[in-house]
Amino acid sequence: MATSGGEAVPGPKTMRLRYAGTCRACGTALAAGTTGVYDRSTKSVTCVKCPAPAPLETAASTPVVQLVPIDTVPKPLPPPPTDPEAGVAGSSARREFERRSAARETRIRDAHPRLGGLILAVSEQPQSTTAWARGAKGEEMLGRGLDSLADKGVRLLHDRRIPRTRANIDHIVVAPSGIYVIDAKRYAGRPTLRVEGGVIRPRTSRLVIGSRDGTKLVEGVHKQVGLVRDALAAAGHDDLPARGMLCFVDADWPLFGGSFQIDGVDVLWPRKAYERLTSPGTLAPTIVDEIHRRLAEAFPIA
Repeated sequence: MATSGGEAVPGPKTMRLRYAGTCRACGTALAAGTTGVYDRSTKSVTCVKCPAPAPLETAASTPVVQLVPIDTVPKPLPPPPTDPEAGVAGSSARREFERRSAARETRIRDAHPRLGGLILAVSEQPQSTTAWARGAKGEEMLGRGLDSLADKGVRLLHDRRIPRTRANIDHIVVAPSGIYVIDAKRYAGRPTLRVEGGVIRPRTSRLVIGSRDGTKLVEGVHKQVGLVRDALAAAGHDDLPARGMLCFVDADWPLFGGSFQIDGVDVLWPRKAYERLTSPGTLAPTIVDEIHRRLAEAFPIA
């Protein structure tokens, strides 16, 4: 005898049917008075020739479902962090050069419909425009050299935008030896350190490239290093070292020596920079990767 809801329910019974019905097994019509098998639990009838219907499942035969607290169910592992895009060195400077060059061509052709092409052919781009192309070339040259250091544990970010400004950082390097902010310059002349004063007047240091005073370049690097240090502090790594570099590409460097430091900023050429970047350090590869991701988030591609 089966049970339902705690009450006993009689099983299938062979009897003379009081009402007409249809066999639930084969579908044969059964007239009233025909002998058949009546199942009260399902209120259905079956031919005496058909197999007996399966009995109603009892509480004892019902599988037990064990409830597991939600907090003990294993959670899926988060996806591994994606490797941030390094960016393309010199891309924003190259775009600015192309924008200025195209705007100049449009102005000249609009002002001189017939002679515009000739004027463009015989005239040169203004220095304010070519400076962008020269700067882009310097960043591209340095960027290729930096990319070659990737197999030595050096992580790179090229041409990164400073949030809420139109300015950018040429290169950010994260290596076991530390974090570096590199400003690439392609100036003619020899970079030198000029130290003046010290007895009567206050001692001052100036960066001179050929005959050109480039001390403001040092101030610019200091501002960029400060922004990177702020980003490191926001990420909980204010104890990590961050340094600035001014890397002069194609400058007139001497055969021996030549690199120097001014106000905490290293002034050097590309190969010397590569030596510094690949020097031994204390930052583990996992920390290098984490800092690389955090700085990529703080300074998007320009």
